[in-house]
Amino acid sequence: MAAIAAAATAFTTLHLSKTSFVLPRRHLRTVITSSFSTKTTEFNITFAPPKPKPQLQKPSGPDSESPDSSISDLGDQLYIPWIVRDENGNLTLQTTPPERFLKALAHQSTQKKKKKDDKSAASKVKPTAPSAEPKYSKAARRFYNERFREPPQRLAKVLAAAGVASRRSSEELIFQGKVTVNGSVCNTPQTKVDPGRDVIYVNGNRLAKKLPPKVYLALNKPKGYICSSGEKETKSVLSLFDDFVKSWNKKNPGLPKPRLFTVGRLDVATTGLIIVTNDGEFANKVSHPSSNLSKEYIATINGAVNKRHLITISEGTVIEGVHCTPDLVELLPQQPDISRPRLRIVVHEGRNHEVRELVKNAGLQIHALKRVRIGNFRLPSDLALGKHVELTTANLRALGWKS
Repeated sequence: MAAIAAAATAFTTLHLSKTSFVLPRRHLRTVITSSFSTKTTEFNITFAPPKPKPQLQKPSGPDSESPDSSISDLGDQLYIPWIVRDENGNLTLQTTPPERFLKALAHQSTQKKKKKDDKSAASKVKPTAPSAEPKYSKAARRFYNERFREPPQRLAKVLAAAGVASRRSSEELIFQGKVTVNGSVCNTPQTKVDPGRDVIYVNGNRLAKKLPPKVYLALNKPKGYICSSGEKETKSVLSLFDDFVKSWNKKNPGLPKPRLFTVGRLDVATTGLIIVTNDGEFANKVSHPSSNLSKEYIATINGAVNKRHLITISEGTVIEGVHCTPDLVELLPQQPDISRPRLRIVVHEGRNHEVRELVKNAGLQIHALKRVRIGNFRLPSDLALGKHVELTTANLRALGWKS
């Protein structure tokens, strides 16, 4: 504290002026602090004048006054001088770039930007080169052909699958010389062809390379419709699929329409389950007696039914020279809304009119007959008469189809 007081006393006699020395700021802070500590001490503090700015030399010439005036107007602002030759060949000093330089600079920046935009646009519009098809080895092609590609099939079968006609009608077209394969008339229905590779014409119309996909439908057949695909038949069960065929192009664009036919037959007075498809192999498998698929019918009987009738039906009868015996005969319980008795009859051979012949042989008369089951697939209870439903993979397995 004594040292501070001594310093304050010493500075009271000190007078700073422009000609005296200049205190550094750190010492100045100490002095100011000490001045506040002593109330009676006053200081007259001034700062050194700013460092003079360098002045440019005036160029000689008649226009030497104009640069000085423009420079003086700028004051302390930092500028870049431009030495420009005028029209008379004299050098002048100015604060702004020449006009031709600014135009050249603007033009150059515009050109660069345009080139960049052109490159970006070209990169966007430039189409990608089509990649070459991969080349597979013979072993890979053989593996694909053996496991995934369908083998060549008989010509009559291909025509039937393409929806030209039934297999028998297709054979007749082949025998008549109306079918050509790769430009030559083919008269042999057993000729193996590949629709994807071979060019096939029928009556001058090209056969589609792609065959229609397999279709499997279950129909609840109403009474009065026959199971025939003839065009002359007015009430065929296939007429119930007109809406399905008309909407085929919308649901399956680019694929040919399938030619539908029934799997087996039901007579005109019989109702119930019937399968409709375009797969010939599946139809043969399900309808052939060797498949041993059981078929269940519900027969509504006119008159009373006793035990003797049931025994006679269970013993079987001769149909088309073959003795046919049913698998099951059962009298169903009486229902309040149905006055007539009903029999549940299960057969597996599926001969023509087999159930009707069994009931007739027992001395009974059938009022109505309905098929409700084929194999393990039962007619859906909510399927109305004349309506159909697409079969699932599980339904096909229930029908004994493993392919």
